[in-house]
Amino acid sequence: MENNKQDYKINRYFFLAVIIVFAALLLWTLKEFFTAFLAAVMFYVLSKPLVYWLGKRWNWKRTNSAILVIIVSFFSILLPIGVFATMLYSKVVQVAANPDEIIKPIKHFGEIIEHRFGVNIISVESLAKIQSFGSQLIRSILNSSFNFFTTISMMYFFLYFMIINTGRLEASLILYLPFKRSKMILFGNELKAQTFSNAVGVPLISVVHGLLAFVAYLIAGVNDAGFWGVVTGFASVIPLVGTGLIWLPTSIYLLAQGHTWQGIFIIIWGLLVIGTSDNVIRFVLAKRMADVHPIVTVLGVIIGLKSFGITGLIFGPLMISYFLILLKIYYVEYQKPEAERKRTLLPSYLQFKTSKIKV
Repeated sequence: MENNKQDYKINRYFFLAVIIVFAALLLWTLKEFFTAFLAAVMFYVLSKPLVYWLGKRWNWKRTNSAILVIIVSFFSILLPIGVFATMLYSKVVQVAANPDEIIKPIKHFGEIIEHRFGVNIISVESLAKIQSFGSQLIRSILNSSFNFFTTISMMYFFLYFMIINTGRLEASLILYLPFKRSKMILFGNELKAQTFSNAVGVPLISVVHGLLAFVAYLIAGVNDAGFWGVVTGFASVIPLVGTGLIWLPTSIYLLAQGHTWQGIFIIIWGLLVIGTSDNVIRFVLAKRMADVHPIVTVLGVIIGLKSFGITGLIFGPLMISYFLILLKIYYVEYQKPEAERKRTLLPSYLQFKTSKIKV
């Protein structure tokens, strides 16, 4: 009997290892569509309440709901992103053709600081590093733009079949995953909160910061105010430093050039208006947003940009958040009961002392 149990465990672990190997091979071969799959999961989680409401309130078929979600998401989210990407693409091409357009203001700023204060903050080596980093970033943006339409097509392909199988998809996960139903509900709630926080909260904060920065740059007379507003919006995903990474050097540059009130205005605007807007948005969305740790955001942005390009600003933190959810479920399901069982297996004299202290 004991040998049969041992053979059963060996067969089970061997079969599990084979499944993991095949899953790894499938993920490797389909890695080009991983971004599309993540985007489909994100839109599926966000659109699921709408799909259920349409089905209960208006008795809509899942196919009609899927088509509506695709149309709404395209015109409300993807079309503005596409317009913005087109504008950014033209600017990137312009910078790639003439990199001195960015290097000259930085060099001029360093010369002004060195002339006034006798401090050389921008050397030839640092300029070379800035130019190298800018070239890599531009190359990444250009490569991402070429794969944009393929990713969108595959994303809607995945999303359509996810929506028409709503309910059955969750039932299959509950059936095949080795977790209790209560743990799967925990996973679902955490999934919704993390998805909403990363897919809605972060982009919304970036858009608001970008618009507010654009207004400030426009009032201060900064060249290419729209472009620098967009860059400021992207910088908002970086914890601690955030938008100050852009508007603070801009204000210092204006002050160094003798534009005193413009520089002071941007500093005040950045501290009071842009800084406060972050807290206001988080307060408004507090019930739906998860508490994402800054380390998750930073590592997610780094991993995401390296693996997915610009879309990694959202998908990177989202992947780490999903991984942490799985770790939490694993701990609650397996590690915590084992730890509690070990704590109860105490010698009798220790149990007596513990109970005596409690009394």
